[in-house]
Amino acid sequence: MRAVAMYGAATSLSALVVSALAVAPAGGTTTVDAESYGTTVAAERAAAAGISFGRCPKAEMLPAPVQCGTVKVPLDYASPSGPQISLTVSRVKASGKPAEHQGAFVYNPGGPGASSMYFPMAAQLPEWKRIAQAYDIVGYSPRGVGRSAPLSCQDPADFTKAPTLSPVHPSPSYKMERIAQAKAYAQGCASNAGPALRHYTSLNNARDLDVLRAALRQPRLTFMGASYGTYFGALYATLFPSHVRRMVFDSAVNPEPGRIWYRSNLNQSLAFESRWADFRAWVAKHDQTYHLGATPEDVAMSYEQARARLALEPAGGTVGPGQLHAAFLRAAYHDDYWPLRAGALAEYLKGNEEPLVKQAAPRPEEAYEAENGNAVYTAVECNDAPWPTEWEVWDRDNSALARVAPFETWDNAWMNLPCAYWPAPRQQPLDVRTKLGALPPTLILAAERDAATPYEGALELARRLKGSALITEKDAGTHGIGGGNNQCVNAYLEKYLLYGVTPVRRASCAPHPEPDPVSLERAAAEPKLPHVV
Repeated sequence: MRAVAMYGAATSLSALVVSALAVAPAGGTTTVDAESYGTTVAAERAAAAGISFGRCPKAEMLPAPVQCGTVKVPLDYASPSGPQISLTVSRVKASGKPAEHQGAFVYNPGGPGASSMYFPMAAQLPEWKRIAQAYDIVGYSPRGVGRSAPLSCQDPADFTKAPTLSPVHPSPSYKMERIAQAKAYAQGCASNAGPALRHYTSLNNARDLDVLRAALRQPRLTFMGASYGTYFGALYATLFPSHVRRMVFDSAVNPEPGRIWYRSNLNQSLAFESRWADFRAWVAKHDQTYHLGATPEDVAMSYEQARARLALEPAGGTVGPGQLHAAFLRAAYHDDYWPLRAGALAEYLKGNEEPLVKQAAPRPEEAYEAENGNAVYTAVECNDAPWPTEWEVWDRDNSALARVAPFETWDNAWMNLPCAYWPAPRQQPLDVRTKLGALPPTLILAAERDAATPYEGALELARRLKGSALITEKDAGTHGIGGGNNQCVNAYLEKYLLYGVTPVRRASCAPHPEPDPVSLERAAAEPKLPHVV
């Protein structure tokens, strides 16, 4: 689902068929038929042109041996000869012998709104070394992201303005303020993008992926999508089953059409409450290190104490309750963050705000990327499916949910509220499913306590993609587990990508070890997580 920096995740999914499925006048075609034909035309062009890889532009900040190029795709697949947009692509060539080469391996980290241009650098990591010997490691920026026809809805400086509030039970006046902001944001997207706005969809992301496959001159696609990447990966498998070679779904979005995207976000908010409890339980277990409370309830009180203090006097002038929440939301995605966040909270309550400011304050140099990612997230999710257009529905559903799951509910609602006032046409979600034998075996990876993409989504995807195998990391909640710190999961991933071998149907792995508490002096930097957003 949404990438962490955007909330977030989380996390991170959709694509759909245009709601205008009406048949054209006699002798014509449906819109979907036209888009299918347009994808074929675009893929043939891309296969002929290929991708001219060379030194990466300075803006990408990617060192050699990473190479960069572009591939052209139609803005509107129903008009393949109309306006084109260029998607940026990155690659590190396979390091193994020619006899070992298995083609290109394409990765998407989710969002919507996240880029995998960085991903070829993972070829240097031990977890990916053998895979990088066999495959060219390929990343790219989907439409709207980075330098791929970038989308913006708001001045980046305004988007990252801080400090901000984050009330658990917002007042009527605060709600009215956020409604006004949501309306202005939706209008900003429409003003900046113009008629192109309607074409930022999950279904187009799936079509773009097929054009990328052709441009890489791969007869069939080897792909790994994490979070939202699993959703348009599942759309791809539904639309182009004969084009799939191997496909990995890491932290799967529930593809049931009725959940895209309003219900999916409500379910996500509910799941975050359990993961927030996991973090507090871990902090309480290490009370001798952090002194934030010996029970999860005591840790919650320490957190609320910090929220109240920051509301009165923001740390460093920029870290208010909103920035505190965003920082701790990351801890609900990845337990690698737990020692850093607990240490920063402990130091802040003792009077040292520097660690919290370092971890939670907005970084001006990241404002453009943050706003761009949020703009794409909003456009894709709002375009993909119907959303309630009456504020009363949002207020009723989120008020009820916040009584049992206050941690993430309202912040998630505010992020998605522009969809209530969206000016572009809505689509109806595609019914993801394949028949037995239509796809080669695919691999689904899921952590049992993942909050950004709750585990039931992996079970639903496995039911819909016949012949898929599900690997479960038991009693764990990290979002995005492929290539991470569970060697059992990595062994299944590597065996599948290298040899096409999966368990018959289901397999499980013991949870990875919980993080050890460490002092802030030893935790020099935020954890590096190249396998997820």
